[in-house]
Amino acid sequence: MSSPSLPSEMLEHYRRVQESKRLVAGVGELERDRTQDILKRHLPCPPATVFDIGGAAGVHALWLARQGYSVHLFDPLPHHVEQALAASRDQPQHRVASCSLGDAREIDRPDCSADAILFFGPLYHLTDRDERLRALREAHRLLKPGGRIFAATVSRFASLIDGLARDLVSDPVFVGILMEDLKSGQHRNPTNNPEYFTTTFFHHPDELKREMEEAGFQVEKLVGVEGPAWFMSSFPNHWDVAEKRRLLLELLRTVEQDRYILGVSAHPMGIGRKNSSD
Repeated sequence: MSSPSLPSEMLEHYRRVQESKRLVAGVGELERDRTQDILKRHLPCPPATVFDIGGAAGVHALWLARQGYSVHLFDPLPHHVEQALAASRDQPQHRVASCSLGDAREIDRPDCSADAILFFGPLYHLTDRDERLRALREAHRLLKPGGRIFAATVSRFASLIDGLARDLVSDPVFVGILMEDLKSGQHRNPTNNPEYFTTTFFHHPDELKREMEEAGFQVEKLVGVEGPAWFMSSFPNHWDVAEKRRLLLELLRTVEQDRYILGVSAHPMGIGRKNSSD
């Protein structure tokens, strides 16, 4: 499949920001560890087949391959696919089964060919609701009956929380960005500052649930990935000390399904199941 058409500013953002490096330290490492903890508790046992759609440079795909899963990664950016392939070659005993260019709205695989699907990107990079539904329905087609989707979003309130925590609200341009986020969920960055992210859609947790259900999924739960930890000024003090890190992760797991926590998590995630009768 050829690379799908994407906004130029999105392509430029991911050329400047290395997604794989983002997830290896600090708050990015929290996101990675919490995501993988959620997956460990809800994925079927290996060697199940997992499609990582929007899998970027393969951080989660490589980890799952090491656990014994058969992982197929799809991403719309050629350099992400190349990075995932190179990283997979470096772990010859546990390689990702395949890495391909792919658009979440149209994946060239048969019906009912995956036991689980990771959707860590498509729902916020597809800014039009009809296109998000198209992608979710494609995931539903690909899943075996009883299979699960793990669909991550960016919170509607992420810019507000981040802006206040890091005083980005001192910039009137950023205030304009976050006000539109709160109004419509449509996030746009008219600057060259990569810290202000790129063209995306920021979900309210209730919207995520509705979209998943409309696409045919039974939504089993919504979970907050980072909870309130990602914007804590004291986060490094907790994360860099092993005993405090364990306590922090335990606390986040305890409150991950609380509906009042979902919106303050940078990434609310929906876990949905394809009914056995579908």
